[in-house]
Amino acid sequence: MSPFLIPIAFLAFIAIALGLFTVRQETAAIVERFGRFHSIRTSGLQFKVPFIDKLAGRVNLRIQQLDVVVETKTFDDVFVKMKISVQFLILKDKIFEAVYKLQNPHDQITAYVFDVVRAQVPKMKLDDVFVKKDDIAVAIQNELKQAMNDYGYDIVKALVTDIDPDSQVKEAMNRINASEREKIAAEYEGEAERIRIVAKAKAEAESKRLQGQGIADQRREIAKGLEESVEVLNNVGINSQEASALIVVTQHYDTMQSMGENSNSNIILLPNSPTSGSDMLTQMVTSFTASQQLGEVMKKKALEDNKQKKLK
Repeated sequence: MSPFLIPIAFLAFIAIALGLFTVRQETAAIVERFGRFHSIRTSGLQFKVPFIDKLAGRVNLRIQQLDVVVETKTFDDVFVKMKISVQFLILKDKIFEAVYKLQNPHDQITAYVFDVVRAQVPKMKLDDVFVKKDDIAVAIQNELKQAMNDYGYDIVKALVTDIDPDSQVKEAMNRINASEREKIAAEYEGEAERIRIVAKAKAEAESKRLQGQGIADQRREIAKGLEESVEVLNNVGINSQEASALIVVTQHYDTMQSMGENSNSNIILLPNSPTSGSDMLTQMVTSFTASQQLGEVMKKKALEDNKQKKLK
């Protein structure tokens, strides 16, 4: 080999080495020649002319995310901070526009987000902002998609990831929520108490009804027993008045005996003399007679009143 070829081969090797470069997957390289755009190189091993071509930069073709915090006011004059997450990517067929048309794409996206949020949120009340956050996100996505497409960017998704009102407003909202829940709880407690009272009243009414029925049955049986006792005494030659007096005296002394058998009893039966049975019988007969006479008088008066009404 000629000694002159060795330096030339060495220089050629260095030139080739300087011109070779690699591009990673989902990345594009921008090659300029003498300061002017020349070509776009995709992933793999690439070559540029040394000292003539220049690697101006690399472009990320993967989906990227930009978080924007916007402070704005709602329709009911509440200031809120909203965090908007915008997911975007550079279109492979518009890499030139993405690189050379926009100086700072993040600032451009941020400006559009601010514009859309401050146009939408002031029309809504605070509660509606929470409910319609998806509508706000769709409006941001549509606006950005239309505006950024000319610059080589595609808006994949826009998300409202956080809505943060002022701390005093949040405390007030929590108090309102707590008050509403306490109100509902009080209503349920009142309803439960009403049900308990109604159930108790029904139970007491049923108890009284059964108690009255029991007393009526008891008195009915007592009357039957007295009737049978009087009939038995009449059969042995004792008239009805004497039989009644004997039964009253017998019951009087049975009661005294029952009271004496109970050592814890503190009931005093008045009167308790031996003649009290006869006295009670006389008083009962007198009371029954007076009641019958009063009934007859009231019946006659009612008949006279009816006659007078008919004559009128």
